[in-house]
Amino acid sequence: MELVRTHRPDVVFLDVQMPGLDGFAVLKKLLELKQPLPQIVFATAYNQYAVKAFEVNAADYLLKPFDRKRVLQTIDKLQRRRTALAALDSQDSQDSQEPAGLSQETGAKLSALLKLVEEQAQPARQQSGKVVVRAQNRLLLVAQREICFASIEDGTITVVTPAIEGHSNCRTLEELQEQLDPDDFWRVHRSYLVNIQHIREVVPWFKSSYQLRMDDPKKTEIPVSRAQTKRLRDLFNL
Repeated sequence: MELVRTHRPDVVFLDVQMPGLDGFAVLKKLLELKQPLPQIVFATAYNQYAVKAFEVNAADYLLKPFDRKRVLQTIDKLQRRRTALAALDSQDSQDSQEPAGLSQETGAKLSALLKLVEEQAQPARQQSGKVVVRAQNRLLLVAQREICFASIEDGTITVVTPAIEGHSNCRTLEELQEQLDPDDFWRVHRSYLVNIQHIREVVPWFKSSYQLRMDDPKKTEIPVSRAQTKRLRDLFNL
């Protein structure tokens, strides 16, 4: 999103399924920016998403696995489409004063696609109550209830339980959070995800802020972001 805002590219290639925001969610946010929308090409391993991509006016899609020849075909198509769109935009600017943005129809299609992606991911999350943690040169299956908290630093996610401390294969905290029970796990800070069942103490901090002291062996203290302070107060009736 930041690269698009900064460089305003002509074309954006998006993978449909990504950790954090998926491709359709990224497109929805791009449509909300107050700047011209780049042409979008979706990459996917699933035919259903390739077909659905055109419901949100994607310029093209690449069905995995794809090769250099197929990418060059897409680029040629994009160049021709860009010329045609430039001509249409010129005509539209004379015929309409309606601002560009997220139309109700496009918004509804994107919402339906996001729901489809979420529904496909949901069964996988429900099938397992455990997460994989790399520790002591082993891949351990850890029950969610045992996780005290997870943190991220320099792109590495650390998972802490009363018995072990290891690393997750997830690339973002959002990706890890999707595997966990939302009733128990709370993103208290951009760098921390905690299991509320393992909070030992709420520690008042400076300027009306708080820290959470967890029940792991190190009694780790985790900051609560200002945006999450209200939820903390509501959760524990502070």
